[in-house]
Amino acid sequence: MIAALEDAFPATEHYVGDDGRHYWRLPSRAVAPLLTPSAEELVSLKSAITELERVDMNGEAIQLRRLERKVRALIPSDRTLRLTTDEEALLEAMGFAARPGPRPSMNEAVDLAISEALKGPFELRICYQGRGDAKPSWRTIEPLGLLLGSRRYLVGIDTAKRDGRYRHYRVEDIMEARVQTRIFTYPVEFDLGEYAKRAFGSYHHEAEYGEVVWKFAPEAAERAARFQFHPNQEAERMDDGSLLVRFDASGHLEMCWHLYAWGESVEVITPPRLAELVHPYRRSDFAALP
Repeated sequence: MIAALEDAFPATEHYVGDDGRHYWRLPSRAVAPLLTPSAEELVSLKSAITELERVDMNGEAIQLRRLERKVRALIPSDRTLRLTTDEEALLEAMGFAARPGPRPSMNEAVDLAISEALKGPFELRICYQGRGDAKPSWRTIEPLGLLLGSRRYLVGIDTAKRDGRYRHYRVEDIMEARVQTRIFTYPVEFDLGEYAKRAFGSYHHEAEYGEVVWKFAPEAAERAARFQFHPNQEAERMDDGSLLVRFDASGHLEMCWHLYAWGESVEVITPPRLAELVHPYRRSDFAALP
């Protein structure tokens, strides 16, 4: 077996260790051609980048794109052309060559700064303009995590307003971000996963938080049953074939954006305020359900 190994890889190195045992070592350069990624593996990597960008995890997408460039740089030149051809064919067949649809604009420098600050965790200085601000201003925050949805929100503590509140900053409205050298202590009582469940999407509104109950008509029940509207939802099939979905959350505006797509196939049972926002604008002429 050793002779076969040395025959296949002449660069194999043999030496006797301090313990008197014989060792054979295969240098990485000798097996580099065997480590060339396949077209399928490259497509999977590109698809992962696309999916990260789709859910606005741009910092992670940037890092993965850098890894992709490093991997491609190590591919032997005689295999590059064939791999590129196969990769393009697979991407086209899988539908990942282009993914249509609106998404917020991306600021690579801001996304990288947020990612770096979260890893520290380091304080982050941001130039930000809130809805009620006449102009942008600089503020220093302790970043705790990102909430991803139709919009991206950076959850953090404003170091100038230590009032026990967790504030949200729309990532698209952060014009500049600078990672500070100061490390802060992450609050032990804060759990981003549990905190995220208090909203339907990425927007939190404590005054709106409470029970939400939606009733989907019998003709839409099967489709609605295949949706997870909230991680803690409870679904109940009614005698008439309709589906009742209930959960606790806030974010009426994002709920409206989703419910409008169901037309007259959904009824808001509670809260009344959400029903007022949805019911007058339901349509019956949508050709398909979400």
